[in-house]
Amino acid sequence: MQFELTEEHLMIRQAARDFAQIELKPGVIERDEHQKFPAEQVKMLGELGFMGMMVSPDYGGSGMDAISYSLVMEELSKVDASASVVVSVNNSLVCYGLEKYGTEEQKQKYLVPLAKGEVIGAFCLSEPEAGSDATSQHTTAVDMGDYYLLNGTKNWITNGNSASTYIVMAQTDHSKKHRGINALIVEKGMEGFAVGNKENKLGIRGSDTHSLMFTDVKVPKANRIGEDGFGFKFAMATLEGGRIGIASQALGIAAGAYELSVQYAKERKAFGKTLADLQAIQFKLADMATEIEAARLLCHRAAWLKDQGLPYAQAASMAKLFASETAMRTTVEAVQIHGGYGFVKEYHVERLMRDAKITQIYEGTSEIQRIVISREVLK
Repeated sequence: MQFELTEEHLMIRQAARDFAQIELKPGVIERDEHQKFPAEQVKMLGELGFMGMMVSPDYGGSGMDAISYSLVMEELSKVDASASVVVSVNNSLVCYGLEKYGTEEQKQKYLVPLAKGEVIGAFCLSEPEAGSDATSQHTTAVDMGDYYLLNGTKNWITNGNSASTYIVMAQTDHSKKHRGINALIVEKGMEGFAVGNKENKLGIRGSDTHSLMFTDVKVPKANRIGEDGFGFKFAMATLEGGRIGIASQALGIAAGAYELSVQYAKERKAFGKTLADLQAIQFKLADMATEIEAARLLCHRAAWLKDQGLPYAQAASMAKLFASETAMRTTVEAVQIHGGYGFVKEYHVERLMRDAKITQIYEGTSEIQRIVISREVLK
């Protein structure tokens, strides 16, 4: 068993760490306060090759492995989870699905600019009445011969207004239930496609979350991914990889809060000692460090399995479940260690605590992850 990172992995991690500290950290509090999308920073992430990390260089990507992706997600999320979720969606849910299941024409037209970071993608599954229940799609795509007529509403769409390429799940044949769902590539600007108001969120406030409305949008048949009825399988396959990204995001949020807490404990004095001299604080830091390391190993194991072409659904769900719950516990303790200072924005940990909560919700709630894991355990 090999637990050491390669020299290439270390270089990629350092590049992400430097970017987070130099480019993301200076404006992160302001972006969170004003719900400002990190457009300039996302553009730079594309120039670094982080928007299409696992895509083949043949299609404009960086050709890196999933472990590299996990490392980058962790480092970015230590500082700005709003920026990292843009990277996650573009890599895991959009680029991955197009490269693995798209036609050559779709790859050249859509994947190449997405992988280069020239444009941003969005993954459109959730609906007002169908969040984690991917089988209950009320958005419809009526087969009109050489095109589909798309109607419906999608909710909670990350990159909702900033994207130019959208992968939309829609029901073509209700009688076939989940076997009647298709995945369609929709372009921003298509007639009948409208973007709703930006959501005012608790956390990851810099990310671009909107509802999307489709009214008689004509989507060419050439924009369907896979065979007729492949949409549900496509969604489940892409979400498996997405869970590695969100697990790594949760890991980064936890690690960022922990690192800030260690630094603060060494500097802050109380009762004639630094906080780091108090056993109560030492125990908190010990628990935080242990859980973070366990979460990191789960994330890297899931990424390694994916890199080896081995089944990784259970491992990804385990990583996402444990890392997201670690993020919540760690950030709450970080605020506690900081005391009153932890309750103000200047010290960052209150934002990390707010950001942590979403990792228990998107890419499938913690309850959904337990269902996935239990099914594998009981096979």
